[in-house]
Amino acid sequence: MNNQFKNPIIEEDELEEEPEIKLKKPKIKEATPESKSSTVGFFKKVFTEGGVSKEAATEMLPFLLFISFLCMLYIANSHMAMKNIRDIDKLGKEVKELSWEYKSLKADLMFKSKLTEVAKKVDTLGIKELTEPPKKIMMTSNEH
Repeated sequence: MNNQFKNPIIEEDELEEEPEIKLKKPKIKEATPESKSSTVGFFKKVFTEGGVSKEAATEMLPFLLFISFLCMLYIANSHMAMKNIRDIDKLGKEVKELSWEYKSLKADLMFKSKLTEVAKKVDTLGIKELTEPPKKIMMTSNEH
């Protein structure tokens, strides 16, 4: 019973040597004053020799102004959106702070309105808690 998926082990001596691959180094052109001025020459060539004529550029001027106006609107809109986000975050933090303040004041009020706390406060005024139940005052209807 042979394992058909088993790869045979190849001895190191049997391995063939791979040929070496030599890469050519690309030649880098040195920057010359002529190449720097070629970009300026390119733009001169485009505008003078026919890529874009003066008449075509003046005809495109309203469209370019419209596009620049739209870009300014886009930038202003993003600034307003960021300002609104900052304001919303600030208001959210303020709401959380006020909520915690409300909860702490409510807890203090509940503590101070307990019977024992009220009795301690009014004891300094000379008022004492009743030890006997209140008496009913009965009036007859003839006494009016």
